[in-house]
Amino acid sequence: PLFLFVTTLTHPSSPYDISRNAAAVQQAVLGAAHSFNSQSNDAFLFKPSAVVRAQRQVVRGIRYIVDFQISRTVCPKRNRTSDLDRCHLQPPGRLAQTFRCHLELWLIPWKPGRETLELLCRSTASCRPASLPRH
Repeated sequence: PLFLFVTTLTHPSSPYDISRNAAAVQQAVLGAAHSFNSQSNDAFLFKPSAVVRAQRQVVRGIRYIVDFQISRTVCPKRNRTSDLDRCHLQPPGRLAQTFRCHLELWLIPWKPGRETLELLCRSTASCRPASLPRH
């Protein structure tokens, strides 16, 4: 039995769908939005506007794979607010902008922090990618 237990831990599971509303998913998406905001040159903050798909994979820790959208808010970046809940989305018009993002995040429970494996965002208005560096 011990041999089987060790064997199952050494083989990673396949990614499986999880709730888009799971706390870990919401936290991962919010963290990705903060990374996007700190690295973009936009005058306004962006915040998550929809989680399209969320998956989880057990592989020497937990890997989250999330496809989501972030949209431009009315909050200017210069105000330095970190509470995106207080920021409303831009109304429809020329300032409204949404990006589709793909996030892969790896959490290792026995180590502090998390590792962003990939964060790639594309404007929904074009196919131009806005790739952000890894942390």
